Amino acid sequence: MKNSTRIMSLLALSTAGVLAFGGCAAVEAETVGDGNDDKKELSLAVFNGWDEGIAASELWKAILDEKGYDVELEYADVAPVFSGLSTGDYDLTLDVWLPDTHASYLDEYGDDIVDIGAWNNESKLTIAVNKDAPIDSLAELADNADKFDNRIVGIEPGAGLTKATTERVIPTYGLEDMDYVTSSTAAMLTELKGATDKGENIVVTLWEPHWAYSDLPIKTLEDPEGTLDSVESLHAFAKTDFAKEFPQAAKWIGNYKMDLEQLYSLEKAMFVDYKGQDFEPVVEKWISENREYVDSLTAE
Repeated sequence: MKNSTRIMSLLALSTAGVLAFGGCAAVEAETVGDGNDDKKELSLAVFNGWDEGIAASELWKAILDEKGYDVELEYADVAPVFSGLSTGDYDLTLDVWLPDTHASYLDEYGDDIVDIGAWNNESKLTIAVNKDAPIDSLAELADNADKFDNRIVGIEPGAGLTKATTERVIPTYGLEDMDYVTSSTAAMLTELKGATDKGENIVVTLWEPHWAYSDLPIKTLEDPEGTLDSVESLHAFAKTDFAKEFPQAAKWIGNYKMDLEQLYSLEKAMFVDYKGQDFEPVVEKWISENREYVDSLTAE
């Protein structure tokens, strides 16, 4: 009986030791990576069809995953992203254009979301045409509308670029007789590529930075009246308690900077040189080729 009791005691101690070790392992697993106190599950909202935002989001997913986070990219249209940030359904988004493009969403949701910081200050809205088009300026478009089949091809109806085109570009340059077609960014890009491949004239609403400028034979129409003149900044916005739940990530992203050359390089790798949808290996390769820059984004 004594031997049995001793054996049972040893087994109990052994089991307790295993559980204790397992508990330590679980704690270590929770803090794997950079060892900070951030929550590790992070939802990153991405605007459908906004390629610069897709590129930045895929980059930060890779960076944060390396640091032990579990980042989920959540694709949605612009309005649901702002709404979701305001209710805490999303943690973060990286592609808010200010001061103009997304101003109306800031008017509606600005009190319930926070600006983490601007990471690019070189962006602008544009009206673009094929490079060999017979005009160079928006001031020439009305008189040559027939050469473009009397159409302007736009993106999503609710986009800030669509609003700017409707309220400023069209009335300023007398383009009311042209058919302004809006549907989606993907549809616009399909038409743009199809027209340039066939050597046909086309006019589209676009923006810089965008990979189309490095991949397709296009040019921006001059805007002598300055209807799209303001240079915009690309901002990261988050839910109100983001910095409390993710203090280290908030610091990294608040210090994040990426110039047009770097962004175009990443976009080219993802959308021009690669034709698939699984961006993870493409981004990993780009990171390996730009390791010094990527490491600087999380340097203390």
